Amino acid sequence: MEIDKAIRECDDQRLQTKYNNATYVIQRALALYSIEEVAFSFNGGKDSTVLLHLLRAGNFLHKRGQGNANGDVKDFSIRTIYFESPCAFPEINSFTYDIAATYDLQIDTIRLDFKSGLEGLLKENPIRAIFLGVRIGDPTAVGQEQFSPSSPGWPPFMRVNPILDWSYRDVWAFLLTCKVKYCSLYDQGYTSIGSIYDTVPNSLLSISDSSNKFKPAYLLADGRLERAGRVKKLSSTSGQLRADSNGLTGLDLHKNSMLTASIIVVGDEILFGTVEDQLGPYLCRKLHSVGWSVLQLSVVHNNIDSVAEEVEQWKSTCDTVFIYGGVGPLHSDVTLAGIAKAFGVRLAPDEEFEEYLRHIIGDQCTGDRNEMAQLPEGITELLHHDKLSMPLIKCQNIIILNATNVSELESQWDCLIELTKSCDMLTLLEPYVSKQVTTNLSDVEIAQPLSKLCLEFPDLYIGCYRKARYGSVIVSFKGKDQARLETAIKALHNKFQPGAFNEMK
Repeated sequence: MEIDKAIRECDDQRLQTKYNNATYVIQRALALYSIEEVAFSFNGGKDSTVLLHLLRAGNFLHKRGQGNANGDVKDFSIRTIYFESPCAFPEINSFTYDIAATYDLQIDTIRLDFKSGLEGLLKENPIRAIFLGVRIGDPTAVGQEQFSPSSPGWPPFMRVNPILDWSYRDVWAFLLTCKVKYCSLYDQGYTSIGSIYDTVPNSLLSISDSSNKFKPAYLLADGRLERAGRVKKLSSTSGQLRADSNGLTGLDLHKNSMLTASIIVVGDEILFGTVEDQLGPYLCRKLHSVGWSVLQLSVVHNNIDSVAEEVEQWKSTCDTVFIYGGVGPLHSDVTLAGIAKAFGVRLAPDEEFEEYLRHIIGDQCTGDRNEMAQLPEGITELLHHDKLSMPLIKCQNIIILNATNVSELESQWDCLIELTKSCDMLTLLEPYVSKQVTTNLSDVEIAQPLSKLCLEFPDLYIGCYRKARYGSVIVSFKGKDQARLETAIKALHNKFQPGAFNEMK
């Protein structure tokens, strides 16, 4: 088998060790699950290309261990999953299908989001384990091991991560040693490939005498900077939103159409009912005013693990996570520690932040002032503004707000918007607009026509709620096109007798 032979004959002992460990994980998985029960998630990137060839080698070694002297190298019958996206580079798509033809892969192309696609696939197939090309440092890698069950709320399967401990250097050492084909984008300076909306060539590979030429990815000296080419950028093309379950969380959302946020509140006092949260609804309205969609607003206990689990769940799902509560010197202020745990980093003293604390607190701090100045190491940025006595804290895509009331939050939000004008803090999109109508008809009378209306207007959010004191049902329409809202409301009127619905001011 050419992969196994190439690794055995090379002089790179580190690579040989990584290879042996990875193929052992693969053989172990193939011993635990039948070939019909495993699948391989391929995305055309360098990591999954490595995993493809490791699976070929692991399959060969597994069969040889079962007594097949040749390992039957051509019999690579592991089901391969490819999530095809309209946001993918054409080079990724063409490379994927070329590879499928070259190695006769049994490929399932899915054109839904990862979670929905898996749910459909697992319903139709007895898949119990999926091989993934996840590496430490990837946004989804936190908390994972070589064998990790899927997260709560996801379809049940075992995540198998053979290259979890591989570095950027290991990946390229393998690809170059084995002389296997990889996506052509890596020879054009791309070091980490996402969508066409958030990926550019890594500027660290730019050729100095040329404005648009780059060295190949394997020449990047510091593998820790492989994601330096991953940026937020908006396409100038427009596209219509598709909504999943009429909730504005569509399966084919483009970055130019929607940006998503999650809001996390840390506070036992809210969960106990002692205090009513007013900041969350205010922040939702502000985010909608700049065109962002809020996917969820959750309240968690003042507990490091609770904060870490919630941050870990949403930091790779949403463009930005806003978190407030649990920030300060008290024993219950665990937000920063929870964020650090979610990213797998430690809390370390920050001299700049400590200087701000010294000016604000002065002699009032009787304990070790450094304890309050500890921030998640290596992922923290301080957001300065003249109107803020204390800078806000940003940990990658997590923005920590220290407001305790709506007035303070309003000030901090205004500062964030102003910062956006000078740096890429928050991308401002077309704001959401909304209209409401009310009716005295019963829920049963309006249920079916409303369901049909949702199908007719999948780009709008159409929701219902009741104000008990009026005994009426309020139907809410939300979207980014005023004319579209008016058309939907007119269509609703046409489904009932005149006067059944009245518009609210």
